Amino acid sequence: MAELKHQLRLYLVTDSQSCTMPNLITTVRLAVANGVTMVQLREKTATTAQRVQMALALKEILIGTGVPLVVNDDVAAAVAADVDGTHIGQGDISSVQARALLGPDKILGLSCETSQAVQAADPALVDYLGLGPVFGTATKIDHAQPIGFDGLAQLVALSPLPNVAIGGLKPAHISDVHKSGADGMAVVSAICGQADPAAATRAFKALITEEAL
Repeated sequence: MAELKHQLRLYLVTDSQSCTMPNLITTVRLAVANGVTMVQLREKTATTAQRVQMALALKEILIGTGVPLVVNDDVAAAVAADVDGTHIGQGDISSVQARALLGPDKILGLSCETSQAVQAADPALVDYLGLGPVFGTATKIDHAQPIGFDGLAQLVALSPLPNVAIGGLKPAHISDVHKSGADGMAVVSAICGQADPAAATRAFKALITEEAL
C-alpha cells in the first residue's frame, strides 16, 4: 500500500485530443521522465482495439520506469494489453466483475464522488480511490457536482484506501490537496494540454516535493 500511495502522487490521465503538440506518446514520455508517477489511459471515444494499441505503445515507453499504467473503463483492453490494471467509474462494470476479470495481482481503481460510494468501496477488491471532482473540468463534461477541498477532505477521511484527488487541479492547488489528506493528485489538461509537458510536470514535481505529498 505504501508503494501505491507513492505512485499516486502525480497521476497523469491522458486525453489525446489535448495532447496535440506534441502527441500522446511523446507527452507521456516527457511527463514520466520529469516526475509523473502513474499513468491512466483515458480515451472515451476509442474502441477497445484502439485502446489496446495505445496501451501497448505506452507500455513500451514505460518499461524500466516503475510507473504503472492503467486503462480507464475498459477491463478487456487492460487485460489484452497486460498493463498494470484498470480504473472504473460508478456507472461502469462493478468492482466484483472487474476484479474477477483482472485477477488478484492487478491494480483496480474506482472513482467516487459521494460519501456513500467511498464507504461502499470494498478494500478486498479495490486498490485505490479517485476522489472528486474537486473542480469542474472541460475534459469530462459529464462530471458530477464539484466537491471542493472541504468535500475532498471529508471523502478522504471515510476510507483507509489510498486515494487520488481529481478534477481541474493545477500546481497552485497542491498545498490544498496536501492539507485534505489525499495521497496524490490526478491531472489532465495541466500537463496533457500544455505545449511543454516536461516543464509543466516539473512545476508540479517541485511543489509536490516541497509539500511532501
